[in-house]
Amino acid sequence: MEQLAERRPRKLFIRDVEKMRIEYDKQSDTLYIHFAEPEEEAEEAILVGDNIVVRIRGDEVLGITVMEFMRHVEQQYR
Repeated sequence: MEQLAERRPRKLFIRDVEKMRIEYDKQSDTLYIHFAEPEEEAEEAILVGDNIVVRIRGDEVLGITVMEFMRHVEQQYR
């Protein structure tokens, strides 16, 4: 995965935000935000923060994955 800071800025888009689906896997503490079908393969996955990955194909955001989700939430309320 690449760090976002290492890349040139570019415009990304979401095909249809109304079809967004959110899933949470309690066992792995991972939040998945899907803007496309999960089976759609990404061309790249970019690490944009502490355990936050954006899946991209072309200029389209397919999804966002937040690993250790509860840790991120708890950090906001310390």
